[in-house]
Formats: sequence, C-alpha cells, structure tokens
Amino acid sequence: MKRSVLEQVQAARDAVLPTVLITHLADGAQALIVKGEVVAGDLMPDTALKTAADDCLRQDKSRTVDGYFLQIFNPPLRLIVIGAVHIAQALVPMATLAGYAVTVIDPRGAWASEARFPGVNVIQDWPEEVMIAQKPDRRTAIVALTHDPKLDDPALAVALKSDAFYIGALGSKKTAAARAERLQQSGSDPDAIAGIDGPIGLNIGAISPAEIAVSILAKMTLALRGPKGG
Repeated sequence: MKRSVLEQVQAARDAVLPTVLITHLADGAQALIVKGEVVAGDLMPDTALKTAADDCLRQDKSRTVDGYFLQIFNPPLRLIVIGAVHIAQALVPMATLAGYAVTVIDPRGAWASEARFPGVNVIQDWPEEVMIAQKPDRRTAIVALTHDPKLDDPALAVALKSDAFYIGALGSKKTAAARAERLQQSGSDPDAIAGIDGPIGLNIGAISPAEIAVSILAKMTLALRGPKGG
C-alpha cells in the first residue's frame, strides 16, 4: 500500500467514516473509497465494483470479487436509546452482545441510573441536545421508547435528518399516526417520517419487555443486514 493511501485510510478511520480499500490482485492497483467516493489510488472502480464495496460495508465483511480484494474499515455499530425504560433494560445487554456501543438518554434521574444500567453510557440530559452531539451516522440505530412526545419527538426530529440506518419508536398504529402528524407540523420531511419503524420491531407477537426487545433487535438486524428495502 502506498504511503499516501495508508495516510488517507488512517484519516478516514480517525474520522469514523465507512471506508473500502480495493486492490487489484493481478497488478496491485488500488482505489480508496470513503463514504462512497473514490478519494485516492490509481484504480478507477466501475459501478459494479462500487456496489460490491457498499455491500461489503453493509455485511461487515471483506472479500474477493472478480480478482479484486475489497477490504473494509467500518465505523463501530452504535445504538442510541431514548428512554431508560423496562424495554431498554432488556434491549441494552442484547444489543451489546450483538456488537453495538449503546448510549441511553433520559433526563429522568430516577430512571437513568447506574443501578438500572450498570456499565452503560447513560446520559441524564434532554434527548434532542444529546442527539445533536452524538451525530448519528449510517452505522447508528435509534430507538425511542419513552412514549412521551416531549422526549421522543425532538429526538426523532434530529434522527430524521441523520444517516441512521434504523429509526424506531414505541407505540401503537394510532400513536404512530399522531406522532407523524406532530413531526410533520414541526417541519420534519414526510418521506423521512414514513421511514420510522412504528409500531416498533418485527411483528412476532411480543408482549413482555424482553420479547419486545428481541423484536426490536431483530428489526435492526434486518435493516442493517437484509436486502435493500427489505
């Protein structure tokens, strides 16, 4: 690898940007793709190779494609949970085991405590402000669980402007419709609002907090790993 390419790989990793290094195995020619754009190298990948690179990023897997080695440098997976509720207590350890760095946001100190979430990054502040600071990216899932519009809605408004791969919100179809109307009235894009997963999670008949947590993590996994539009 040329020094100039190596330096840009390191810079992209430091900036937590999705990166793919493509190497032509026959002659060593390389292309560095950062956030979908070729930024360095002496190789110009075609559309098919760029698509393969994007698939590698989504699947978290480096591989060889038609004589090219596609090496990924993915940012870590993150889960931002709005609401330190019972479902969150079940979801957080499951998501941690699945490889997510989890942040729980809730200004209510009685809920967002070390005792309820040991060893977890818990922030006792207004979700909207924390969400802005967190800068959700395409490796981030966001789950709103408070069922309180004062907490969920502002956080979702920020989430809808981000590249988060999954945005879900707790509540029935009636609750989701009312939330969509509020978000639209506050200026959120209707098409983006339609992308909120609500009622949240896969429809597996979940009842208990733990079962709902399973359904949420399953839907997150489908959004991350499944077919585009799946």
